[in-house]
Amino acid sequence: MLFKLQKASGILFALIAGAIIFGFIFWGINYSLAEPKFNTLRLMLVIPAYLFLAVYAYLFLSSLNMAYKAEDDGLHIRWGIRRITIPWHEIEHIIHVKGKSNFYSVFGTSWPGHMIGLYIAKGLGSVRMYATHPLKGFVYLKSARGFYGLTPLEKDLQVMLDMISQKTGHKVNTLDMDLMDPEIKGESMHDDPFFKILFWLNVIFLVIFAAYLGMFYPGSGVPHFIILLLVLAVALFFFSISNAGRLYQFSANGGYVLLVIGAAVTGIFMILALSEITLK
Repeated sequence: MLFKLQKASGILFALIAGAIIFGFIFWGINYSLAEPKFNTLRLMLVIPAYLFLAVYAYLFLSSLNMAYKAEDDGLHIRWGIRRITIPWHEIEHIIHVKGKSNFYSVFGTSWPGHMIGLYIAKGLGSVRMYATHPLKGFVYLKSARGFYGLTPLEKDLQVMLDMISQKTGHKVNTLDMDLMDPEIKGESMHDDPFFKILFWLNVIFLVIFAAYLGMFYPGSGVPHFIILLLVLAVALFFFSISNAGRLYQFSANGGYVLLVIGAAVTGIFMILALSEITLK
């Protein structure tokens, strides 16, 4: 039996955002380092950018082809070209997780409505997510091969749970994350007002920097190299927000500091651009 996932609009967001971000990064590197004397530096930046693009494209294309299928030998997860099989006899626990979980990424990626890769759900444990809209709840399977998080269509959820229970001989347990002790579940960075302020401060600084260069760089006569500052600011933004989220789960102050450093460095880049374009 084939189980489809809940529909999500995040794929369109990932396509548009990825095209804009990677398009700007490649243009910015080649434009700012067009002179032959920068060939080595350009190569040092372009190669990692292509590697990140390849990983991003693989994750994106794989997410277009994701489903679950119950067969005689076990539950199969289809994700892109990968086929993951969880034999029925290896499934040890079935948990229907309800409510909003507190996730953080170990090695995974997410965009609106999608979550792929290895995550930690505070109060529950590690889980390999192949899911859409997991913050609304998911099916948590503990097996000898690992722990998996699945999100079938709402109308198929009970059918999947009953089928897995019948095939494995294990009962379905229910865990409501909204009722879990806050000390165990921990505070989500998305619910932390100060974390959100620092996150949006990074966004605002980046937007202001881009807008400033867009308005005052054309015709200024300054070296093309100044555009590289914005490229580095974009890369720093994604590095800061992704790692601040991980660090926050172990130390909230550590997450704050990383976001402050990100905003501060972007601010320094803006000052350098200002001194070259307007104040010179």
